Amino acid sequence: MSGTALVVGGTGPTGPHIVDGLLARGWDVAVLHRGTHELPELATVEHIHADPHFREPITAALGPRRFDLAVATYGRLRHVADALAGATERFVAVSGLPVYPGYHEPERVWPHGMALLAEEGAAARRGSGDESAGTRFSDLIHRAERHVLGLHRAGAFSATLLRYPSIYGPRQLYPREWSVIRRVLDGRRHIIVPDSGLTLLTRCAARNAAAFLLTAVDRPEPAAGEVFNVADLHQYSLAQWIQLTAAAAGREIEQVSLPFDLAGPGRALFPVPHTAHGLVSVGKAVERLGYAEAVPAVEALRDTVRWYLEHPPDGTVTRRLADTFDYAEEDRVLAEYRSATAGLRARQPAAVGVAHPYPHPKAAGGADHRAR
Repeated sequence: MSGTALVVGGTGPTGPHIVDGLLARGWDVAVLHRGTHELPELATVEHIHADPHFREPITAALGPRRFDLAVATYGRLRHVADALAGATERFVAVSGLPVYPGYHEPERVWPHGMALLAEEGAAARRGSGDESAGTRFSDLIHRAERHVLGLHRAGAFSATLLRYPSIYGPRQLYPREWSVIRRVLDGRRHIIVPDSGLTLLTRCAARNAAAFLLTAVDRPEPAAGEVFNVADLHQYSLAQWIQLTAAAAGREIEQVSLPFDLAGPGRALFPVPHTAHGLVSVGKAVERLGYAEAVPAVEALRDTVRWYLEHPPDGTVTRRLADTFDYAEEDRVLAEYRSATAGLRARQPAAVGVAHPYPHPKAAGGADHRAR
C-alpha cells in the first residue's frame, strides 16, 4: 500500500527511520516541521515549514492539499488532528505513556503507582481528580487521545494511536545515556543510583518505535481506531541499563545505592520524580499487528552509545539535562551518607539463614535433619 504521506515532525530520533520506512514502501513523503532542525537524512523529501503546535499555521501551510496518510509525531496532537481532519484518509499519531494515571505521581492512584505491564485500557482509569500538575498533564493527553478517536468515529479519517515511552537513540533532545557515558569519559569510578537501581521504566529504541508505527501503517484494518503501547520487547532495570551503557562506553562503573530522597544528584537519572515502576505491555501490538522487533534493545543501546561517543552532545543539549555532573557535590553526598550510616551498619545483627519450608527426609517415612 502506498500513496502520498505527510509526516508531522520527522526530525527527532524516530523521524528519519519513519521517513525511510515510508520511502522504502513506495510512499511519496512530505515532512512538516518548524524548520529549526534540518537533517541531511531528509534532504530528498519535500519540507513544509509550519508550527505544529497550532492549527492555523498547519492549515495555512497545507492549503487544499490532501494526503492518503498522515503521521503525527510532534506538535499538539489535538490541533494537528483538527487541521488534518478531512484532509487525510489515515491518521497515525504518537501519544505517550504519561497518559497512564500514576506515571508522574504514583501516590495519587491506588494501589500506589501504575499497574505492572499496564495494558492500553488502563489509561481509562483516571487519578484522584485533583488538580496536581501530573494529573492535569495526564488528563490533557487522555483528552487529546479521546478527541482523535472521536474524529475517527465521525469519519474524519481512520485513526491509530501509538503511546511512546522514553525513546533512546541518536539525536535525542534529552539523551539520558550521557549521564553514564560522560562519567566513563571523565574517569569517574562510581555513580549514585537511587534505591539500588531496581526501578523498571519502559524504554524503546528509536528504530523500534519507528517499526511499531510502520507496522500500524502496514496493517490498516486491525490498526483502525486502536491504541497501542510501544516498547522494546526486553526491558531492563535502571541498574542493568547503567551497566550496559557503561560497558558499551568502554568500562564498568560502580553503582552506589542511596535512598531516593537522599540520593541528590542521582535523582537526575530518572525521567520522573520517583522510583515507582512504569512498565507497559506491548502484547496487543504483537498479537493484532504482528509487530516484530527491528533491533534487540542491547544492540540498540550499544549503537546509541557509540553514536554519542562520536557525536558528544553540545551545550544546547546538555543544558536541558537535570544532571549537572557536579562531581564535588556527588562526593560530598556520598561521604555524608556513609558517615551517617556507618554506626547503623556496624550494629546490624548477623544475617539469619532461611530454611527451605518443605521437609527433605533421607528415608521414606522418616524425618529430615530438622526433625520435620
